[in-house]
Amino acid sequence: MIPDVLTKGQFDTVYNVLSLAIAAQLFTAVFLLAVQPRVLQRYRQALVISAIVCGIAAYHYFRIFGSFKAAFVSDAKGGDGTYTQAIGESFNEGYRYVDWLLTVPLLLTELVVVLALARKLQASLLWRLIPASALMIALGYPGELSADNATRLIWGTLSTIPFLYILYVLFVELTRSLDHQSPSVRMTVSRMRILLFAAWGVYPIAYLLPVLGGDGAIAWVSKQAGYSVADIVAKCLYGILIYRIARLKSFADDAGFAKAEGKEEMDGTHEEIIETRR
Repeated sequence: MIPDVLTKGQFDTVYNVLSLAIAAQLFTAVFLLAVQPRVLQRYRQALVISAIVCGIAAYHYFRIFGSFKAAFVSDAKGGDGTYTQAIGESFNEGYRYVDWLLTVPLLLTELVVVLALARKLQASLLWRLIPASALMIALGYPGELSADNATRLIWGTLSTIPFLYILYVLFVELTRSLDHQSPSVRMTVSRMRILLFAAWGVYPIAYLLPVLGGDGAIAWVSKQAGYSVADIVAKCLYGILIYRIARLKSFADDAGFAKAEGKEEMDGTHEEIIETRR
């Protein structure tokens, strides 16, 4: 439920966290596009997908930011007073769900793609992960729109079912495909899955704040901040880890490329290259 009134501190908190999310998503996308030559051709698709994820998120955060500024106004000089909902305006939470509906399947796709798995296995994983992720987002949306806690809880519970299935695929099914990866790649993938689990764990907590008794402006501001920070972690930091995996696999695949990229990095992966080829 959108609050009728925000204090200046609450308004500034949402304003600043949305601004932070825009900057993080936008410049992570630029970075991922700029570093394409730093990995082998076969791994660049994953970086492009990651950049697209951040680009989509940046666009929707621009829309969220604009919706927020239009929804709350202050009559005080210099904006020093309280902020109330503008007549005829409303904050559009739907932008987040459109963003997630597009980006969450892509997040899972880039992880599978960067590992360069056998095509049959890759297709099998994607056919399970993508529909489950879309269903997870779609089931959460009706609850987000509802002001009734029981309705919110029902849709949130339904949304949790595909979420748990995604975790099963990532932590059980995907693990079986990592035997032929280098130790550093396996470690990075393990960290990515934990990162994704931790970041995604923020969303249901923020989603359930009204159900847990966190009504009012404080709960709403906390939800916006939680969603935004989780998006930065799940997309920007995740994208940088995708880049690291692409680099490590490029070094392992082509010793000449590793050497051209720098002796220090080559030395750091030399033992892994030898171990992988044994």
